Amino acid sequence: MEVEKEATAESLIELVSEISAISDYRSTVKKEYCNLVRRLKLLTPLFEEIRDSNKPIPEETSTAMFSLKKAMESAKELLRFGSEGSKIYMVLERDQIMNKFHEVTAQLEQALGGISYDKLDISDEVKEQVELVLAQFTRAKGRVDAPDIELYEDLLSLYDKTSDAATDSSVIRRLAEKLQLNGIVDLTQESVALHEMVAASGGDPGSSIEKMSILLKKIKESAQTENLDVDDNVGGNSLSSSCCKQGKNEMNHQPPAIPDDFRCPISLELMKDPVIVSTGQTYERSCIEKWLEAGHGTCPKTQQTLSSTVLTPNYVLRSLIAQWCEVNGIEPPKRPSSSRLSKSASTCSPAERSKIENLLQKLTSGNPEDQRSAAGEIRLLAKRNADNRVAIAEAGAIPLLVGLLCMPDSRIQEHAVTALLNLSICENNKGSIISAGAVPGIVHVLKKGSMEARENAAATLFSLSVIDENKVTIGSSGAIPPLVTLLSEGTQRGKKDAATALFNLCIYQGNKGKAVRAGVIPTLMRLLTEPGGGMVDEALAILAILASHPDGKAAIRSAEAVPVLVEVIGNGSPRNKENAAAVLVHLCSGDQQYLAQAHELGVNGPLLELAQNGTDRGKRKAAQLLERMSRFLEQQQQHEEEVQTQTELQAQSQDNALPSITNLDDS
Repeated sequence: MEVEKEATAESLIELVSEISAISDYRSTVKKEYCNLVRRLKLLTPLFEEIRDSNKPIPEETSTAMFSLKKAMESAKELLRFGSEGSKIYMVLERDQIMNKFHEVTAQLEQALGGISYDKLDISDEVKEQVELVLAQFTRAKGRVDAPDIELYEDLLSLYDKTSDAATDSSVIRRLAEKLQLNGIVDLTQESVALHEMVAASGGDPGSSIEKMSILLKKIKESAQTENLDVDDNVGGNSLSSSCCKQGKNEMNHQPPAIPDDFRCPISLELMKDPVIVSTGQTYERSCIEKWLEAGHGTCPKTQQTLSSTVLTPNYVLRSLIAQWCEVNGIEPPKRPSSSRLSKSASTCSPAERSKIENLLQKLTSGNPEDQRSAAGEIRLLAKRNADNRVAIAEAGAIPLLVGLLCMPDSRIQEHAVTALLNLSICENNKGSIISAGAVPGIVHVLKKGSMEARENAAATLFSLSVIDENKVTIGSSGAIPPLVTLLSEGTQRGKKDAATALFNLCIYQGNKGKAVRAGVIPTLMRLLTEPGGGMVDEALAILAILASHPDGKAAIRSAEAVPVLVEVIGNGSPRNKENAAAVLVHLCSGDQQYLAQAHELGVNGPLLELAQNGTDRGKRKAAQLLERMSRFLEQQQQHEEEVQTQTELQAQSQDNALPSITNLDDS
């Protein structure tokens, strides 16, 4: 209980730290969100005193702290979107956002109010501070500043205009200024934010996202035609107003002059696929790739050393080039479909890439506090989207994170292994993680880390073992015994993480014996019969794999599994019936005593049902068992008939012999 209290308090402290690191909120929600962050920061002393206290906490307080953790996690996601989400969305859907804000505020107030402060070993100053925060949450409920009506109406009027000619340039300028969409970087970030919303919708954006895309397009177009301050950091100059006047050249039948900002600084040709390097300069992708492949490590234009080789597509500039081509009657350049285009190209903004570089520097600082906070931020960045996972890996984070796995600080371990888990979601990163020698460190965390770290270590091993050759590497690293331990003693989530990892590893034949020797069979049998049955699916799936191994079959037989398997075949889910039948097929192979036991337990009826209505594999396994059962019963009946015949013959023989004995007596 003491360990759980400290862990909960520590996780709340970490949450406050993560929330405090979020900044630069959109102007439409800035006041409310900054107030929320300020209030949550005031709770840190409470969590620290609870963590350091030797006095146990009441059960109701423990429950309230768990609820508070969930509410703070919701607050963190809300705040993060307020910092990185679409600026246009923040205006159009402000009511929805504020409703979510009030909902989170109410959850925080309720959870905070459920803590029994009088029963805690905390100072009077902290109690007073918490009372202040509670009062502020109460006052904040339902209270919100009036929205910027002019901004909202400007956006709607811009959307309602059916032609560019009908668009008032003063409205565009006002919108761009209020939304802070004045330059290429701002427009790129807004494009990425909308792109992530589309991705989150499963590729099926609703009408509101489509409306936002149209609005952003009009603001982009205005950036060209109205010559707003659109500095893409290519040459340090704004887009020349000459790009808006090229129509005059058509009268002279001369090809329009290409604006300098649209030319690649290397080839001086119109860019087809502009990308941004770490210095902020933009180049044609093929040109800068050739430069890098030639061994250069500097920016061709500025001669600055490139801190990263990540190439970020400049979507907004590409859009502006296409629009300029359309205005001037030129066919827009087509992106090359060359296989040279990296599948892992990241669309992180220059600011995001710079942030990643700073975090990597902290990882190598040797300062545990810097390493802890940096690993935590990388963990969150890697969780957020695929582009971050690519950028973080290409920046060189993986070897640095691997080096932190054996650190004595449990939080650093946890952040590092979870960051690797999140990075491993990207297929290209799996090989890099293995090549960096991560497996021994992950196994170390699996053995020695906090419960959350152990859970995430197990999940990381599962993710990496998707690649077949990694199953061998992980299995030979000693990972299987601690996975079995976690399967036995972990939380519900930990058990599931361990089970999925073990299932994946045991697909490789060489790992099956290791799992059996680690004692996985008794653990699986216990999970099959424990109250609640929360792990039945996973336990049966692993048993079905191990039953094909001689050691696995012997261990399952020793565990007296037949009654449990028969029960599942009769009352389990379709998938569980299938796996239970598969295990029973292996058990009964070559040893009829298990067929006899299953028959006595009444398995025939459930098998007939499974053979008719089960899954395809379930039907096959049931048919195999029924066939074997039929042969067994025939043999048994034949044997019984033979025994009966033998008995009758013996009896008849005895009857025939009795008269002669009687005659002897009579004489």
